[in-house]
Amino acid sequence: MTQDTTEDAFLGGRLRVLQPRQGYRAATDPVLMAAAVPARTGQSVLELGCGVGVASLCLGARVAGLRLAGLERQPGYAALARANAARNAVALEVWEGCVTAPPEPLRAQAFDHVMANPPWFDPAAPPARDPGRDAAQREDTPLAAWIDTGLRRLRPGGWLTMILPAARLPDALAALAGRASAAVCPIAAREGRAAGRVLVQARKGGRSPFVLGAALVMHAGSRHLRDGVDFTDIATAILHDAAPLSIS
Repeated sequence: MTQDTTEDAFLGGRLRVLQPRQGYRAATDPVLMAAAVPARTGQSVLELGCGVGVASLCLGARVAGLRLAGLERQPGYAALARANAARNAVALEVWEGCVTAPPEPLRAQAFDHVMANPPWFDPAAPPARDPGRDAAQREDTPLAAWIDTGLRRLRPGGWLTMILPAARLPDALAALAGRASAAVCPIAAREGRAAGRVLVQARKGGRSPFVLGAALVMHAGSRHLRDGVDFTDIATAILHDAAPLSIS
């Protein structure tokens, strides 16, 4: 991964985050995912595939007093996550390793919450020019394996929160079947459009009926009419003001 970085603002400038200029760059997905994690002060949270740490830092900025940990397989991204945590004064312990084989000390821990934004590009798709970006986006570990690791790292009754392409929802629900209850929040670009993403939240060992929540609409109006930001009020509150997002 190139060490050429940019400094980018999240949560209305509350966070200043270094990201690789040519590699994988976080946008709105990790912010939305962090907003949906129902963590409370004093609880522990593990992010699988934490990248440069955006989701964990957003959650730490919204909820004080969390014990935050991240797992990242690319050393360069893990180093940036540590640097970003330090420069934003958020305590984040970053482990290096694969989702399917976490370091032994991490496997010995249990968390109140796990969150993940797994890679989902088709393994057969042409590779990205930047190796770090390609590794962060290409699905070479099945979604079911991410879910299995997430559930294993949770305490009984703990919560797993993920953001996924809408097309992967059936796969996620199949992997959760019999192991957790689930609620889903569709995310649509505009009113009247099909959801392109979904937030999936599952409670380990839960037996509650499946819940399909109201869609989160990101942009105002039926189409983009002018230059500039056109986020809806709720999207602005989440992305700019660190507002929480309730899935159910």
